Amino acid sequence: MNPKLILASSSPFRRMLMQNAGLSFEAHPAKVDERLIEAPLEREGATPDAVALVLAKAKARDVSDRFTDALVIGSDQTMSLSEQTFHKPRNMDDAANHLAQLSGRTHRLNSAVALAYNGDIIWEHVSHAELTMRTLTVDFIERHLKRVGERALSSVGAYQLEGEGLQLFSKIDGDYFTILGLPMLPLLAKLRELGAIDG
Repeated sequence: MNPKLILASSSPFRRMLMQNAGLSFEAHPAKVDERLIEAPLEREGATPDAVALVLAKAKARDVSDRFTDALVIGSDQTMSLSEQTFHKPRNMDDAANHLAQLSGRTHRLNSAVALAYNGDIIWEHVSHAELTMRTLTVDFIERHLKRVGERALSSVGAYQLEGEGLQLFSKIDGDYFTILGLPMLPLLAKLRELGAIDG
């Protein structure tokens, strides 16, 4: 099997991870309504892992349906704090609320990846990272969000660990790839197993 690789994402961070790993691929964002998929799952009490996996598979399948004989990589990430699942902040007030809730506590990132070929899911995986945020004052949160601006709205936790968001944390357990939303090590292992990349 030596198909064309396609990343079903418009995320610059996921593209960067793929490029840095030396993979030859195209990027085509999936056309799925994430909130429409998430809402019934949450009503049914689906776990954050399950939500991430369903979304990753939906993205992979959507792009796979458009590109015959290509191996399509779909991914998604959810964030959970105890029983609560977080979504991307809608505005800066929402971002401040996210950071206030995470302050002084440990939350989990659940990063799912799925491979689709001709519309069928042929592999799926979820990796986790546990992140402990230091205790933040309301004033600091306000100053931090003023510095980072609307970038805070682009991630589910209202922070970018690859940027100034790193200053928010006291402890991190998990790999960088999982934190950025694409578990590269299991993905690369599967691509080698499939003969899709040099092994």
